[in-house]
Amino acid sequence: MSGRISVAPRDAAEVRAYDIETDVLVVGYGCAGAAAAFEAARAGAQVLVLDRMGGPGGASALSGGEIYLGGGTPIQQACGFDDDPAAMAAFLSAALGPGADPDKITRYSADSVAHFHWLAARGVPFKPTLWDAPAWVPPTDDGLMWLGENSWPFSELAAPAPRGHRPAAHDFGGKLLMDCLAEAARSAGATALFDTRATCLIVADDGAVVGAMARRYGTELAVRARRGVVLTTGGFVDNDAMLAAHAPKLLGHTKVSAGTDDGSGIRMAQAIGAAVRHMATGQVGISLVPGLAARGIVVNGRGQRFVNEDTYPGRIGQAALFGPGMDTWVVLDERAYDEVPQQQRWGVRPTHVAETVEELAELMGVPAAALADTVRRYNASASDGVDPEFAKAARWVRPLTPPLAAIDVRAGVRPPSESGDRRGTGASVFTLGGLHTTLDGAVLDIDGAAIPGLFAAGRAASNLHGEGYISGTSLGDGTFFGRRAGIAAARDT
Repeated sequence: MSGRISVAPRDAAEVRAYDIETDVLVVGYGCAGAAAAFEAARAGAQVLVLDRMGGPGGASALSGGEIYLGGGTPIQQACGFDDDPAAMAAFLSAALGPGADPDKITRYSADSVAHFHWLAARGVPFKPTLWDAPAWVPPTDDGLMWLGENSWPFSELAAPAPRGHRPAAHDFGGKLLMDCLAEAARSAGATALFDTRATCLIVADDGAVVGAMARRYGTELAVRARRGVVLTTGGFVDNDAMLAAHAPKLLGHTKVSAGTDDGSGIRMAQAIGAAVRHMATGQVGISLVPGLAARGIVVNGRGQRFVNEDTYPGRIGQAALFGPGMDTWVVLDERAYDEVPQQQRWGVRPTHVAETVEELAELMGVPAAALADTVRRYNASASDGVDPEFAKAARWVRPLTPPLAAIDVRAGVRPPSESGDRRGTGASVFTLGGLHTTLDGAVLDIDGAAIPGLFAAGRAASNLHGEGYISGTSLGDGTFFGRRAGIAAARDT
């Protein structure tokens, strides 16, 4: 998308009459919007949700459904894990990277068990069983999974505990989550207007946001919000102009979105002086099978390892894209490949197979001496069950024995075509940066003052994240801070 649609605010004095009036206007109906709408309605406000699509869901409904929760949830306890908010906060502070918000992480971790119960009360089901292997999305309905907490360097910060909570659905659980949240918002009294796109904010003479302009089937609508507007419009991965300006590293890769993450909410707020944070950051879903990577080694185009392969796979993706690049390979042997069940390989097959490391390097197009040295050093330590270079857990460490295979991550998680065509980039991305907000979702201006009547949550806002990312922190962040924004908007006068 070009991002050229004007988002210049409308002066409230120019609005002759409002077509719709409500107490709280929520723009966007993903998980953050649904959480905000529910809490605002439960607080007694009249709530209207606008969404440009034909129903609720957005990118949340297309996601794996993981929600990052911890601190001692019933699911963790049922699976035999002790956890506490301090350990959870320590992990998030490190994993979410430089720039992560310490106050929001502390609050999110302290209230995580209560947030679990809130989700469960909304009908989100969690099965008290653990998926105990690296994965993007487990092929089961297990309710708990590891998201790198037991990998180096995080395993040294606090006692590891798995915190990826998954709705009880096989594979992707985002739709189940959204069905529960949308029904909760509807039951609380929130109403929705679909096929309706918000175009700009309506601002009073004193700078307060009092509503939004929207278009529905070619007709312009003026919507008044007596208490507040909550922007939950998603990120900006679908807007190449914004990517070029803020996050050029994310250009040219597969976009993880519902096709509507065009940054419109961010831009509408910027147009009235809102501040933004971490706009260059993004999540990188590298196209590899985590179970295969953990059992082998991941090397760059120079034949060198650059990360521990048993960590959260998104961390591998970020290390590649923001480091040596997506010329990245998984090198493994026959035993490693066979240990991952066929249904968990997602159709991935070796790109090249060879009897020697040197032959494999030639096929890969990487320096033979470098790859041979990498494999030699890895195998020498692996014979003792250790990985001194990157501290991969002993569970996954053993020497690789010929014949060896290499998987080009740029081929994606699909079988290679008969022609051997590899047109992918190996990365699926979305943005992490967004509007600068308070703990309660109030949008701040460039001077650090709250803009009256304006709130934001979800990927339209910058909440927990710095430069890093962990699965489940989008849905967790979105629902948690969406709730707080909805409550704050409902009481705003």
